[in-house]
Formats: sequence, C-alpha cells, structure tokens
Amino acid sequence: MKLIRFGEAGKEKPGVHIEGTNYDVSGFIKDYDELFFANGGIPHLAWMLEQHKGMLPRVAEGTRLGCPVASPSKIICIGLNYAKHAKETNAAIPSEPIIFMKATTAITGPDDVIVIPKHSLKTDWEVELAFVMGKKASYVTEQDAMDHVAGYCLHNDVSERAFQLERGGTWDKGKGCDTFAPLGPWMVTRDEIADPHKLRLWLSVNGKMLQDGNTDDLIFNIPQLVSYISQFMTLLPGDIVSTGTPAGVGLGFNPPVYLQPGDVVELGIDGLGVAKQKVVAHSQI
Repeated sequence: MKLIRFGEAGKEKPGVHIEGTNYDVSGFIKDYDELFFANGGIPHLAWMLEQHKGMLPRVAEGTRLGCPVASPSKIICIGLNYAKHAKETNAAIPSEPIIFMKATTAITGPDDVIVIPKHSLKTDWEVELAFVMGKKASYVTEQDAMDHVAGYCLHNDVSERAFQLERGGTWDKGKGCDTFAPLGPWMVTRDEIADPHKLRLWLSVNGKMLQDGNTDDLIFNIPQLVSYISQFMTLLPGDIVSTGTPAGVGLGFNPPVYLQPGDVVELGIDGLGVAKQKVVAHSQI
C-alpha cells in the first residue's frame, strides 16, 4: 500500500494512493501516527480497503500532499553512509554509523517550498531513502530488525553546510531548519519493496542531474541501522530513520555549489515516487 496525507499544512487527513489516484480514508482511519502503527493499523487498513473497493471518495487532483507520517517522535539520520559520498567529501569510511537528529519542526510535504534560512550561504540537497518504524524497537537484533519496519519514503535531507560544519558542536544545527525535511509523496509499505538495498535514487536541480546513485552503495544497511540505533535509544512506531545520501551533493563539487532562491529541486527513488521543491529566500515568506 501507498499511504498519503493530504490537505492544508497542519490539517492533513489520511489517504491512500492506488494506481495513480489518491483516495480519502479519513472516514476509517484517524491518522498515520504512533497509535496507528503500534495497534496493527497497516493490516487493518488493508482489510478495510478490500471491504470498500470502489467506494472510497477521491481526493481532488492538485490537492497538497503532506508528510505521509503524522507527528513522529523523532527523525534520526545517518551521516556518510554511502561509500562514494564519503569519498567525494574526503571523509574516512565510518567504522560505526554516524547518528544525528533532525528537528520534527523541519518536516514538510514532498512539494512544499524549501526556505533558505536567514544568514545562509550554503544550503545543500541530499536525496535519501527513509524508513518508518512499525513497532517499538529497543535492543533489537539484526535478524529481527526488519520485523520492526513499516515501510519506506523519499526524503530530501536539506542541509546548511556552514551551520553544520563551521559553527562548532554537532551537525544538528545545520540539519533542523524549518522546511529542511520534505518527506513523501507516499509511505510505501514494506511488502511492496522487494529489496530496499537495490533502489535507484536521484536528484536534479533546475533539470540538471546531480545525484544518481543506488542503495547498494550503503555502508550500513537497514537491519544494521535498526539494531545499532536501538542500542542507544528506543525507536517508537512512526519514527523516521533516514539512511544517508549518495554522491553528488553541492558540498562535493569543486568549487561547491549551493541552492539559490528560484532553484527547483526534483528527486525520486524507485517505487517511492517523485518530489519537486522550489527554493525561496527566508525574506520571501
């Protein structure tokens, strides 16, 4: 299944995407939140769709899509998790996953604007495969890890490199700015993706392809990440983990290239849809 949330920002309703059309399921499902995932929401939704085939109201074409997951308790990101990306940034291959947090206030829909923060000169792009937790995970083994994953979605881990790398401390301050976590268009349930470690992911700016990679270049795979992260914090249903970006970020060019107002970013992952985001200056909002 492909889960969507649609409508005005902050007032989204749950829906599903079926064969190119979006349908409203808010008459049956409250929202795709922690309680939904924790209480068997996905199999219940599948049963409901089977029972009500052809009876669901359509969502009007052009209706805004939001993040497909409601109110995750946290967004956990993995840094330098593609071998080619580590190479382009002259970084050593990590011996353990690099973990940082992204503010939940950064979450936007897949086609919402990216706002360049005040005083930013180095706002960058990062196409990433994210996965959504379906069950609570604490001290999980790699063998059991995938049983805790509900599905996958497309994520642009927008980053401000000066804030991240030149201002001291952790990476978080360059990762959590408002609009820096566009997610969606869908959350695709785990059963629809045969192998999440063999997916093409790509990103273009103003029509120029800048990232074109594959999840087979991941240094730490999804079972390893679930198990590793769960040794340090409890992952709750609905939490989002973003697995890192392939080569081709602006920081990696010589000289570096960064986003400017008016730029248009497009990105996609096999089976997970496509997103399109216009870049605007903070002064424009």
